[in-house]
Amino acid sequence: MDFGISTFVTDEGIRPDVLGEAAEERGFASLFLAEHSHIPASRETPYPGGDELPRIYYRTLDPFVALTAAAVNTSDLVLGTGVVLLIQRDIIHTAKEAASLDLVSRGRFAFGVGAGWNREEMANHGTDPKTRGALLNEQIAALKAIWTQEQAEFHGKHIDFDPIFAWPKPVRKPHPPILVGGASDAALKRLIEHGDGWIPNPAVSPDDVRRVRRQLADAGRGDLPSQLFGGPADADAIKQYADAGLDHYGFMLPTLPEAETLALLDEYARLAAAFRAE
Repeated sequence: MDFGISTFVTDEGIRPDVLGEAAEERGFASLFLAEHSHIPASRETPYPGGDELPRIYYRTLDPFVALTAAAVNTSDLVLGTGVVLLIQRDIIHTAKEAASLDLVSRGRFAFGVGAGWNREEMANHGTDPKTRGALLNEQIAALKAIWTQEQAEFHGKHIDFDPIFAWPKPVRKPHPPILVGGASDAALKRLIEHGDGWIPNPAVSPDDVRRVRRQLADAGRGDLPSQLFGGPADADAIKQYADAGLDHYGFMLPTLPEAETLALLDEYARLAAAFRAE
């Protein structure tokens, strides 16, 4: 099992260029960043974590900008989103941003996507929460068309455009891997039909991982890799997820100043090394 870092990069924590370099120096395989465009002041939608919404949600940097900064100081680190709220984004602009990051990083981008949970945030972008799943499915299909076709066009219920030229094309062929978030029936159907990998969060237990892996195998997609975003720095949890068949464990890194962050990265690196040594 590989190990990576999952975090929220904000204006109050370590810079993404410093973080990327430090993660790669310590042997981590990936850096995955969360996204929220904004947080509505109404706060009507309950936070899935159950408590008050953490401060980091209000202050996230744009993940494509932050990951580009991390790309400059690294050479092997996989740079990913965990997850981009694609349903709140223009699909043509996002296709260009993602392909540009893949080009700048020389093919190291991994595109984690999800349907989101904050209904007011979606509504401010003009997205109907009731149809966000269907929209996301079409967006993924449209992205693949834009990335792989010289003249791409798409005609769906939610996404519709006539033939377009759109460059750059991604370095990774046929395109950066699309990692689908979630563990609901709809999310797993999306994963099976459209995904190149699965990116659950810690609300998904090791038993859930086993269940999903069985479902993927039954659907003929048992080779899809799985990547946990935000796992605890706990040896027992690491072992349980590994035994369940998880491929990649992303430690949840709190958003802290540089010195404190580097100390935590050292701790996580020791945990990863201890697991490998068993």
